Amino acid sequence: MIHRMLRYPAKWEWHVLQLERPPMESAEELPKRKDNRKKNETSKASMTFTTPPVTDEDFEEQLSCKRLLPECASWLDDCWGKKENQIAVKHSAVQSTVVSGTLMLQASEQTTDVQPFYFWLMEDKIVTLHTDLRFMIRLQDDTITSRLNNCASAPEALFIMLGHLLGPFHQGLDGFEKRLGELEQSMRISNRTGLLDVIFERRYDLLHWSHQFIPIRELYGAAQEAFMDKLTDTEVFKRTTYKLDRIESLLKHYALEIDTLISMDDALSSFRGNDIMKTLTIFTVIFTPATVIGALWGTNFNPLPWDNHRLGFIGMCVIILIVTLLIYLWLWQKGWTGDLLTGRSSKKQSRILMLDEPLTANSEPEPPEQELSRHSRKRRSKTI
Repeated sequence: MIHRMLRYPAKWEWHVLQLERPPMESAEELPKRKDNRKKNETSKASMTFTTPPVTDEDFEEQLSCKRLLPECASWLDDCWGKKENQIAVKHSAVQSTVVSGTLMLQASEQTTDVQPFYFWLMEDKIVTLHTDLRFMIRLQDDTITSRLNNCASAPEALFIMLGHLLGPFHQGLDGFEKRLGELEQSMRISNRTGLLDVIFERRYDLLHWSHQFIPIRELYGAAQEAFMDKLTDTEVFKRTTYKLDRIESLLKHYALEIDTLISMDDALSSFRGNDIMKTLTIFTVIFTPATVIGALWGTNFNPLPWDNHRLGFIGMCVIILIVTLLIYLWLWQKGWTGDLLTGRSSKKQSRILMLDEPLTANSEPEPPEQELSRHSRKRRSKTI
């Protein structure tokens, strides 16, 4: 176990715990990963470091950590090998309030690349345990170092680290927004049958990012509970508040967009189903005379009307055609055919849905003059 202690001008400490042997991929797996990178060029990062199962050497490293930091012994027992979110706040009369736990953070834009970030926090001390070197490399950036030097306490430093580690989270949300926009464009151009599967796939992606955001919100509330005004009045905490509010508003907006897409797809499917059923009903009614007369003429008894007449068959066909035309004209006069038999494109359907939407708060009603002119044009077109 590698232990480094950093002291800062404001008299707070940062203890960095790092495994001496970060588990690397074997030589046989590296060519496979290179091939996968060639096949999938969209993935910009991959899981190079993984957390192995606990061994005897890991147990010895854990004991060495306990000797270096005895006040963190219980925290090390709880978080060692843990891969699930956990935030705890402990108030003690012996030592100040402690906030500790595990955060599963997005290490890259890939949704499956989630790694643990272990932390133990007091007002004047912060301890972090790193099993993935990417987090440690990001925290060694010059901008982070300069900001940590200006921190007045360890909780401020934790939120600075957290804000920098959320970089892949923001990049992942940007990628999700791009895919969501492509989905909306595809639905506008052509509402395919299998588009609902893509919509639900975007919904599952949004659930993933929402699940990643929940523990960050929990840590935010836990730190506010533990350190109160000493932390909430700082500039770092206020910036974090604005950032989390921005992310939360984005997640709500994305959820609303996906719900709207699902409602639109459901409405279009209902329109299509109604059109199909109405069309089938119309065809059934129109061909009912031919079906009835064909059934009567198919009976096995004599004599049949006009059976032996040389114009009987032609006359019966003429009667069927006349009755069918009369039924169709009656349906057309009732207005029950409409454009069912002429077809309707997906663009027209989407346009109809947009026209059928109620007026929102931002939309303005038509002036009376325009409304009257619109009704007069309709009447004129009907008379023509």
